[in-house]
Formats: sequence, C-alpha cells, structure tokens
Amino acid sequence: MSMKIRHALPDDLDRITEIYADAVLNGTASYELDPPSRAEMGERYNSLTDAGYPYLVAERDAVILGYAYAGPFRARPAYRFIVEDSIYVAPEAKGAGIGKTLMQALIDESTVLGFRQIIAVIGDGHADSASVQLHERLGFHYTGRMEGSGYKHGRWLDTVFMQLALNGGATLPPDPGSMPERRFVAKGGKG
Repeated sequence: MSMKIRHALPDDLDRITEIYADAVLNGTASYELDPPSRAEMGERYNSLTDAGYPYLVAERDAVILGYAYAGPFRARPAYRFIVEDSIYVAPEAKGAGIGKTLMQALIDESTVLGFRQIIAVIGDGHADSASVQLHERLGFHYTGRMEGSGYKHGRWLDTVFMQLALNGGATLPPDPGSMPERRFVAKGGKG
C-alpha cells in the first residue's frame, strides 16, 4: 500500500509520542533530554492545531511512520509570518523518502496559509546530517550557526538555522487575507 500524508488526529498521539521519544533518547535533533509524556505531547498538539498551524503524519498500512508540524518561530507579533518546522521519522522508516514527502506537504500547507518564511532550527546541524541535507534538497538555504549551543550524549552540538521563502518572502507586503494576518487582526493588532 502507498504512503499517505494527512492531518494528524488526536488518536495519532500515542505513536507520535513514541517516535519523538526515540528521537529524544537516541538522537541529537531535539535538545530535550527526557521524552515528554503523552499528556504533554497532547498539549503541544492542541496548542498548534487550535491556533491553525499544520500538523501532518505520514501513514502506510495504518501505521504512522513520521510526523511534521509548523509552529510559531517566536512569540512577538512581528514574527507572525514566519513558522519553524519540526519533523521526525520513525527509526525503522528513515531513508525511505518519508521525511522529504512530509516536509514538502508541510511547505505546501504553510504556503497556502500565507506564511512568508519557514525556519529550520536543526540540532547537531553538521553538513552531512540528514536534516540539513533534506532541507537543502527542498530549497532551504543556510542562514546561521550557533556553535556548541547544546550538550547531549556527552558532546557539544551546533545548531544550524536554514530558511525558505514562501509567497514572495520579504519582497512583497503582507497579505491581509493570510492566516497569520487574520489571526493578528482578530486579536486587535494592526500591522
């Protein structure tokens, strides 16, 4: 059966929590040291989806193989047109193109919502890391590095920033019909 990308549902959170726990315990992409509980992952999911951010899963034969979401890059309102991406693939599914398919779907959804930039904040972001290479293949460009910004698994890790412009990026004024602008105005803000 072919892989399907769809919006994550609350029923997916057990598997999402499991995938993320593996990334926390065995990887360096996340700088968390202890895996969050299922309840905490549910709160994070609700916070993003209630605000209208995309949260996707890749599924094959009714098994979640990975997930990706976009969320606010920073809380201050001037950042409202930028999202930060997060993507995690189950260990048994890595290297099968799932990450690329998920990220492309996340880029597409973020574009439709009217965001102007996607930022990737990549833990342990060395040039040959799978995450850096994935983002490069999808058109992201390198924008910065924080050296020795994380300490995990007995070593210092660099954090890399990569960026992809959407909807004309910074070359056009904000779209008043975009999701981030509509939410801002609904809260009483003026761009």
